[in-house]
Amino acid sequence: MRVLMTGGYGCIGSWAAKQLVEEGHQVWIYDLAEDTHRLDLVLDPERKAEVRFVQGDVSDPEAVLKAVVDCRATHLLHLAGLQTPTCRANPILGAKVNVIGTLAVFEAAAALPDQVERVVYASSAAVHGPPEAGSTGPLADEIRLAPLTHYGAYKVCNELNARVYWLDKGITSVGLRPWTVYGVGRDFGMTSEPTKAIKSVAAGRPYQISYGGYQDLQYVGDVAATFVLALNRPFKGAEAFNLRGAVEPIEAFVETLVQEVPAAGPLVSHGDRQLPIAPSLDDARLQATLGPIPRTPLREGIAETYRRFEALHREGRLDLSDLG
Repeated sequence: MRVLMTGGYGCIGSWAAKQLVEEGHQVWIYDLAEDTHRLDLVLDPERKAEVRFVQGDVSDPEAVLKAVVDCRATHLLHLAGLQTPTCRANPILGAKVNVIGTLAVFEAAAALPDQVERVVYASSAAVHGPPEAGSTGPLADEIRLAPLTHYGAYKVCNELNARVYWLDKGITSVGLRPWTVYGVGRDFGMTSEPTKAIKSVAAGRPYQISYGGYQDLQYVGDVAATFVLALNRPFKGAEAFNLRGAVEPIEAFVETLVQEVPAAGPLVSHGDRQLPIAPSLDDARLQATLGPIPRTPLREGIAETYRRFEALHREGRLDLSDLG
């Protein structure tokens, strides 16, 4: 595959780039500026040199199209987006990047039907609001979507537009809805706090997760691998799928971290506020359509993340700027 990625310097993008180049695919990252600090955490210099950079604004349709043409991309992996805090503070900017940027990617695919085989894009569990009173069990993909944030609303818009591009232009696309992604490189966004807690422990610093309640904790390596599977598994149509990892209360996350790293006990605390997104989502359609999907057990994912952070700390490469 020849893969053009937007948002490729983010956490999921860096891990996806790692997997793609290790599998022998050609990768270009399209972004406003070249910023490899997350790639540096997961790729050795030789492999990183295989990831090429194309400068451009995702909300500029002509620039996106030119990049796709110049790279002769066969697959588009669209991960660029502004997250909840930025969308709340500046809804117009949020819509420009999250909605117009997504339309620009699909317009490029529509203009090059003989070149671009598929679009895979990041939606979000934020398309779901909290579960309705009295509901039990995991929520399916296809229930009524009722987000409580601008960010979630933009993602719903993108899913609906993706379906229209399939109906009107025959563009195959897959949208994936991550929840709380954790692992090395996750340093921004509302649900980055569990990762920051692990990083703080590796640095010997205290950290309070500001919320509590249930979350779906998904190891970044699994999430990136699922995006890569969505690029190349046989599929036609336009669908958006829930992802599912370890659905646990934050208390259980902290307990598991302490079991793995006893020094975390006096360092990590948490609040009790439940985030307003349904914590338990059903991924049966994803497993049936593109599966099997990798799912790292929570303790194993925490342990691997801590080992990586600890090694970076020993090497003097652990960036603590996101911890405040």
